[in-house]
Order: sequence, then C-alpha cells, then structure tokens
Amino acid sequence: MKKYWLIIAVLLLSGCTSRLAYNNLDWLVYWYMDDYVELTDSQEVIFDKKLAKWIEWHRNEQLQLYSMQLKQLRQHVQNNTLNKQTIAQQLDQAQAHLITLRNKLAPELAQLATQLSDDQVIYLFAAISKDNREKQDSLNELKALSAQARYDQISEDIEEEFEERLGSLTDTQQALIREYARHFTSTRENWLAYRVAMQNEARKLFSGRADNPAFSQQLTQLLQNPDDYRSPEYLQQRQHNRQAYLELASRVADTMTTQQKDHVEELLSELLEDIEALQEP
Repeated sequence: MKKYWLIIAVLLLSGCTSRLAYNNLDWLVYWYMDDYVELTDSQEVIFDKKLAKWIEWHRNEQLQLYSMQLKQLRQHVQNNTLNKQTIAQQLDQAQAHLITLRNKLAPELAQLATQLSDDQVIYLFAAISKDNREKQDSLNELKALSAQARYDQISEDIEEEFEERLGSLTDTQQALIREYARHFTSTRENWLAYRVAMQNEARKLFSGRADNPAFSQQLTQLLQNPDDYRSPEYLQQRQHNRQAYLELASRVADTMTTQQKDHVEELLSELLEDIEALQEP
C-alpha cells in the first residue's frame, strides 16, 4: 500500500525529478534492462535515439503538468482543503500522468520488440519467470504469517510511508493508521495472477509474431489495457482499498500539525525546484 496522501502526485515524480536520476536515465534504463535483455550494437543505436526523444517529450510536455499538480497540492495543504474529494482528484490526476506515459511509450516499445531475436525473447521470458518465482516465494512467506503478524506489517508499512512525508507522527495519527490498517485487503495474490496472465498473453504474441502482421498493434493494445488482465475480484479489491485509503488519508490530513504542514510544503517546494531546473535548456 503506497498511495498515501502525500505521494499522490509524487509516485511518478519521486523516480524522475531527482536531477541526477533524470539526467542519467539512459544509464539507469540500461542498468534495469540488462536483467531482461541484452541489446545488440545496432539495437542500442535505435533504442538510444528513441530514448532521447522520449526524454525530450517528457521534459517539454509532462514536467510542466507535474509542476502544476504539485503547486495545486501545496495550495491544498496551505489552505487546509485536503479532504476525501480533493485527495481523490489528486490521485486521479496522478493516474492520468501514468496513463499518458504508458500510451506514449507502448506503440514504440511494441515496434522495437519486433527487432528482438528469438534468443533474446527466450531470455526475456526466462528472466520474467524467475521474477515471478521469487515473488511467489515472497507471497508464500507472507501467507505463512499469522493474521496478527500480517496486520502488524501493514500497519508498520503505512506508518513508515506517512513518516517519510510528514515527519514524526502524533499518537492520534498512529492510532488512525492502526484502525484503518484492518480495512485494507491484500491484493498481492491477485496482483501476481494478473502479472502472470498478462505475461502469458505477451508470450503467445511473441511466439507467433513471425506470421502475425498485427503483432505490434496487438502488443500495443496489451500494454495499454492492463485492466483486461485483472480479475473482477482484483479490480474490486483495488476499488475497496482506494476507498479505505481515501478515508484514512482525509482523517490524517485533518490532524496535521503546523510542523507537519511545514515539512510537507518544504518537500513539495524542493520537488518543484527540481522540476524547474530540469525544464531549463
């Protein structure tokens, strides 16, 4: 559970507004990608050009939208207008940013996928399968815990997230977290099933790509429509947890101290400074 009220717009931003990280995205992307596929020299040349264009698009068109939302969020903090409705609006805006990014990259990633060799595809899905086994092991360990232990872990995770954004929590806020932690439903099992279902569909597409002129289009559709692979139960759980989160977040917002508000405003101002610096030519 990571959608705590202060990360609303920061979920995406926290990974890309650090000046050092943003300006070294090419290296970071390759560092991550090496676990799944090793590109040939010619593939790297093509990918580098694509990546440079994506970063330029993101810098020129998206960062200003993040800045606008962060300013809006800061204004809500200053005006004491963070409530269930405004927090929901912030979440929706953050989700819209992610969808925009996904829709921008998916068609071009699908086109690049046509250039992977059979050996690269085999290695890719072998690495993904290894990831899934590790995640299943982690899930099994979680399920082996007692109900009380799982509750304690959820409470601790939520509290840590709030502390990162607000600073030290009051006794009242800690009590609220312990109260609402019981309302959250674990989605990890259904999340893993969704992940495997989506990957299996991708595997089918890759296995028949040589005889499928619609491969790129179908892979794009898969990447852009993840809800198609989430079970009804999983979608219901996500909606349930969203409502539980909104209730908790709004109540925590009502109890913020002056010191916590100052901490939040300082954090948001630092993010805005990073974005402003990144937008400079």
